[in-house]
Amino acid sequence: MSEFDWQLREAGGRLVGEPRGRVDEATWERFSETLVAAVRQAAATGAELVVDLSGLDYMSSRGLRVLTIAKREAGEAVPISLAAPNPQMREILQISRYDKLFTVVDSVDAAS
Repeated sequence: MSEFDWQLREAGGRLVGEPRGRVDEATWERFSETLVAAVRQAAATGAELVVDLSGLDYMSSRGLRVLTIAKREAGEAVPISLAAPNPQMREILQISRYDKLFTVVDSVDAAS
């Protein structure tokens, strides 16, 4: 069974989502529910959303699809940054060209 956890916190006027574990066939639906809810909360408060990837070990193509759905939900209203991906996640984001769709930064503090 895959492990997945999600925490959402407010930091400096931004919402910071912190997925932990793996986003794969067993967990992508929970990731989708929590990420879309975070986008809606950010939109309601006018906050930027930063997704802290530092605790994420793996993301399957389903997880990338969830990022696409979140981006569509956010539209122009909610800027979404992806922060602190590990080397494997950074490579996944580059290969899939998601580093062109999202701002990818080295740390949560580096997100604007």
